[in-house]
Amino acid sequence: MPRPALSSSSSSSSSSTSTKQQNLTNNNTTHTAQGGCSWQGLFPTIRERNSVMFNNEMMADVHFVVGPPGGTQRVPGHKYVLAVGSSVFHAMFYGELAEDQDEIRIPDVEPPSFLAMLKYIYCDEIDLCADTVLATLYAAKKYIVPHLARACVNFLETSLSAKNACVLLSQSCLFEEPDLTQRCWEVIDAQAELALRSEGFCDIDTQTLESILRRETLNAKEMVVFEAALNWAEAECQRQDLTPTIENKRLVLGKAIYLIRIPTMVLEDFANGAAQSGVLTLNETNDIFLWYTAANKPELLFCTKPRKGLAPQRCHRFQSCAYRSNQWRYRGRCDSIQFAVDKRVFIAGFGLYGSSCGSAEYSAKIELKRQGVPMAQRIIKYFSDGSSSTFPVFFDYPVQIEPDTFYTASVVLDGNELSYFGQEGMTEVQCGKVTFQFQCSSDSTNGTGVQGGQIPELIFYA
Repeated sequence: MPRPALSSSSSSSSSSTSTKQQNLTNNNTTHTAQGGCSWQGLFPTIRERNSVMFNNEMMADVHFVVGPPGGTQRVPGHKYVLAVGSSVFHAMFYGELAEDQDEIRIPDVEPPSFLAMLKYIYCDEIDLCADTVLATLYAAKKYIVPHLARACVNFLETSLSAKNACVLLSQSCLFEEPDLTQRCWEVIDAQAELALRSEGFCDIDTQTLESILRRETLNAKEMVVFEAALNWAEAECQRQDLTPTIENKRLVLGKAIYLIRIPTMVLEDFANGAAQSGVLTLNETNDIFLWYTAANKPELLFCTKPRKGLAPQRCHRFQSCAYRSNQWRYRGRCDSIQFAVDKRVFIAGFGLYGSSCGSAEYSAKIELKRQGVPMAQRIIKYFSDGSSSTFPVFFDYPVQIEPDTFYTASVVLDGNELSYFGQEGMTEVQCGKVTFQFQCSSDSTNGTGVQGGQIPELIFYA
């Protein structure tokens, strides 16, 4: 397996005094040892000796001019090393149609990404960063370096969020990476409103736009979908050197406008938003108003069936509940529990117990933290009917939860009435394909723990 790149602080002192560590800049440094010794004797393994040749003019028998015109970089190479690391380079230098070129131009690959690929081939080191990982994946795919490509995909999956999910969806389809595509859809579906409002959404291509607008499981209000499409249209006008007028926005949207399920909006959203946007024709606006109000509804080119969205799941951590004359009481103290999952999920909210003394209203401050850092919080009121049922409270947006990391779920309740509380708590709960683990939280000052208390349910999408 490739080893991660070593920082300069981890290199041995003897090596640092006699050699200069190669990096991703074109230093063209020839390694020589002090005292006239051969540099080969300084490195005990073939991997280390090959690493010396990375981005080095010494014994170079080919050069690459990498990058677009005006931003090129000349990179030295060694045909044998390159051919061992890539079947494309092997065919280029030693195949039946090999051409004897001293200089090869590569205008479609950025220099930092090309050097990152060469560093893997020469040094067996994977050196990725967020700014260049997509371009490195392109280079790895172009020159058929599969292990580097896999590392790029893993890096992208780890850094996946609502902010970049739409852009990565577009790229994953381009690079034919179905696993990454599926991960992107999971994020877009669960955190649809955040993804649609992200800057990255405006950067996607038309095909990706249509696939998102067509998505049945998109968990978003249709007004948010409509506004996102208009934002994309404005960006597309700029890409096509068009003035972003209402007419041009409609032009670049084309038939994609009909993938927005405008008739499923709340009437108030349609009347105050889409109907006054100018993007719809007068006939379309009139027909949609008739669709809302008339008994004899007109035929529409827009889909009139609401999206299914995602069905929330509930992880219930108690086997029973109870109430007593002096429990569970709330005086501004915090009920808290820690949890971890083995697969990425999206926490939408909590299920909470309500009054054990008849109907009552509670004010709840709910919060989700990771390693002490708040990720989401909301103050919300809920009404309980006096039963032992749980009552859902939701965050503004679902929160992405990564596997194998403990998060803290907390609630501070304000209410005069005593409530039910959970008993016989479980440290591990299986919910479909997701396993939840629970442990006590030091933030809990009102008695909630693994065995009993509040926050009986975590409401999530998976």
